[in-house]
Amino acid sequence: MKLTPTTPSHTTRVRSATLQADEHPLLRCEAFQTDFLGSLAARSVPPWLTDLLRTHAAAPLSRDEAVRAAVRDMLRHGGYKPTGRGKPASEYLVRAADEGALSSINLAVDVCNAVSLHSGLPVSVVDLERARSPFRIGLADQGARYVFNAAGQEIDLAGLLCLFDAEGPCANAVRDSQRTKTSPETRRTLSIVWGVAGHEERLRAAAQWYRELLARAGAVTESVAAT
Repeated sequence: MKLTPTTPSHTTRVRSATLQADEHPLLRCEAFQTDFLGSLAARSVPPWLTDLLRTHAAAPLSRDEAVRAAVRDMLRHGGYKPTGRGKPASEYLVRAADEGALSSINLAVDVCNAVSLHSGLPVSVVDLERARSPFRIGLADQGARYVFNAAGQEIDLAGLLCLFDAEGPCANAVRDSQRTKTSPETRRTLSIVWGVAGHEERLRAAAQWYRELLARAGAVTESVAAT
């Protein structure tokens, strides 16, 4: 697996996190942290951002069938089956947007969803005050599970690439953990753009656009070091 950080000109230094990435032949990802300079409760979602949650909104990236297939192949590599309710989050967003059901949640999640919707790459975002370092990306073991929504529903993580914190798996390209999701009190986040081998340019473009949108919204970002 390769982590290829981008460093846009708008990046400002914030307290750094680190990330260990296990080797994986198909995964390419970008990771960065964001400081919202205050709680999400105090940050309104601008109209230009909610407009991007529409399928046909003007965006620098558009979905591609080859990317969709490559993401599924990457998730299958560890034995996970990315179909049905276990399909990549980026595919869920397309369906929700097509049905007019992709609504605003908060600034952090809306930017994440907009980038994932148009790039076709899954994106995870976790609250850095709910998650605890050290962070690692790797395959989840047999029997691993976590709750992914407020209703207490669980996802079987066996063989699925996940982001782990000190307490265990907390995010992946399908569903992020309820334990580390953003809330109105969130001030800092860690984002993972789950890219795939053969589509590195799309990954770089998606991460760049992601950080540009956050900067436009008044947040500051910094690439996360991989070890």
